[in-house]
This record gives sequence, structure tokens and C-alpha cells, in this order.
Amino acid sequence: MSGDLQWLLLRKQNAFIVKRVPEGPVFSREPGNLTNLHSFKYSGLANPKAIDVREKEGAIQITTLKKGASVHAVKAARATTTVRARSGPRRALGVAAKISKRGYRADLRTALLGRVSRIVESQREKKPAPAKKVRGKKAAKNVSA
Repeated sequence: MSGDLQWLLLRKQNAFIVKRVPEGPVFSREPGNLTNLHSFKYSGLANPKAIDVREKEGAIQITTLKKGASVHAVKAARATTTVRARSGPRRALGVAAKISKRGYRADLRTALLGRVSRIVESQREKKPAPAKKVRGKKAAKNVSA
């Protein structure tokens, strides 16, 4: 079945649609949707060549469709690339850019890099907050003592 026909069947109702405001944007929670916008371009269900990015146990997992894969073999047709968090953010972004660069949905390059960047940012350890400096009347009390 073509992607256009699948989109015509899925666009009005499916389990992944999120409508918060009646006149607002329509979002989607489907796997393979990099921007979470409900549109044909970003749909992971209607596009067979969708790129799925997930966080998995301190690593980033990028799943794509294998070249020349059969439409009947769904699980065997997927190629998974895992980038460890310890490898660093530059390596993760480089791997993601390389996947989209080699002709595999080059139109999703910025969305893919944005999603990987957010996952890397969420995995980074937070810096401890510096101690607050005492100001005003409280500072004057500490100086005189």
C-alpha cells in the first residue's frame, strides 16, 4: 500500500493523535515521528523510510529501514544504530548526520539532529547550583559579627 493511501486512512483518526486545543496545532505520539507534528512528512506510520530516535539505557538508538528490505519482513527490515552516551554529543550528532546525509530522508536532517541533541542534553549531568550570596541587611549582619 502506498504511503499516500496510508496517510489518507490515518490522518483523520488514529490512536497517536493528540488534540489539546480545538483551533491549535495537532500533535502525534507515533514512533518514528521526529517533530511530534501530525503531518505526512513526519509521519512514522505513513512513510516507510521513517527514522526513529529513542533513548535507551544511557544510549541513543537510531532505527532506520535497511536498503532493499522486504515489505513483508517488518522487524528484519530495520537496522538499529546505538551510540553510547559516554561517546559524547559530537559523536552522536555525527552518526545521526551521517545517516541522513547518505540519501536516507535528507529532508529530515534538521529534525533528526534536533531530536538527538535534546536526548544528549537530557542525558548530561546537571551542574550543581552555586551557593547564594547573602545581600542587603543580612550581609551587613554577617560583616559586623
